[in-house]
Amino acid sequence: MATVRPFRGLRPESELAAKIASLPYDVMDTEEARGKIAADPFSFLTVTKSEATLPEGVDAYSDEVYAKARENLVNYVASGKMKQDKTPCFYIYRQRMNQHIQIGLVATASVEEYRNGIIRRHELTRTEKEQDRVRHITATKAQTGPVFLTYRQRPEISSCILKLMAEREPVINFIAEDGVRNTLYVVDDPVQIQEIIRLFKAVPAFYIADGHHRCAGAMRVADQMEKEAGVKDAEAEYEYFQAVIFPDNMMEILDYNRVVADLAGLSQASFLQAIEEKFLVKSVQKAYRPEARHTFGMYLGGLWYELKAKEGTYDAQDAIASLDVSVLQNNLLAPVLKIGDPRTDKRIGFVGGIRGMEELERKVDSGTFAVAFSMYPTLMQEVMTVADAGKIMPPKSTWFEPKLRDGMVVHLLEDL
Repeated sequence: MATVRPFRGLRPESELAAKIASLPYDVMDTEEARGKIAADPFSFLTVTKSEATLPEGVDAYSDEVYAKARENLVNYVASGKMKQDKTPCFYIYRQRMNQHIQIGLVATASVEEYRNGIIRRHELTRTEKEQDRVRHITATKAQTGPVFLTYRQRPEISSCILKLMAEREPVINFIAEDGVRNTLYVVDDPVQIQEIIRLFKAVPAFYIADGHHRCAGAMRVADQMEKEAGVKDAEAEYEYFQAVIFPDNMMEILDYNRVVADLAGLSQASFLQAIEEKFLVKSVQKAYRPEARHTFGMYLGGLWYELKAKEGTYDAQDAIASLDVSVLQNNLLAPVLKIGDPRTDKRIGFVGGIRGMEELERKVDSGTFAVAFSMYPTLMQEVMTVADAGKIMPPKSTWFEPKLRDGMVVHLLEDL
């Protein structure tokens, strides 16, 4: 049984939302954030990438950076750019990217349910990234961006959400610089809030699509606060974390492609010969984006190839081994190109499918990389199957679009 809880969200004044709402902190580096803030000083990156508002050379993990994040957040409220709702609310967040539409509930989810596996993960987290989120939450006394959750869709929930949208006008509605339309509705009616809570009680589990470090960081903050308080207060704000919760049938996973710096000492001819042991290789006339599982595109020496994994080269019954990222890793990247651990090997790079096949060609044609592989997107069902089994997917298995924007709604652990 999954819990959703309303909260008193801090959100931008409607006319400023397009300027304030920003892409997540972890999809850009400091210099890119600095440029975006220079172009729009209202950007919420001043909170989520606060190092970009400090002099160059400042350590991104210094105390000064987290203190600046708090100062900048307080300034949004002091200047009237953002206001906190007076009563706990749910929010409905609709995004449209090209023809794809996804509609989710903005709520707080339970840290305890993350601890006990009702909220399920599919990725490993890194301690230093968790610690960054812990320090950011602790300093700002807020969760400044949501965890991206999904669940196996239930028609009664979808019908309820659509009805609520039809009954009210959005408080935020803008098209961002990436072309994605972002729309937000507020649900503050107590009867409707209770109905949403009731409907979600029938959902057996949530799945983390994106935001594993935010989730783990929120749990560590709750652990810390419980220890300091000497008692577990189930109603405390720190026992919940902000999430946007989408039904699985609205989720879109894009391909997460691979590029490798060299052929591990092989000539192109010997490399092609080596991969024919496990793959059916066919040259194609144009950039190849796979249209089925266990099929890959390869760009090498200015030419594109279609690769199909041969039968018997993977265990179709194993949730991890049958993933395309595993098939490529186990049958080509590791044995032929000597990529042992894709998490740490500096010879491999990853390119989100949003950037297209042209980016793969560009990286290889520039000479920076020797070969590129285009992937068939991981299926949402595969993600949930792995999470249900308590297993972990290989690194860089999923790329979700569109990205949720930070600063649309903020969950405060303490009132400002």
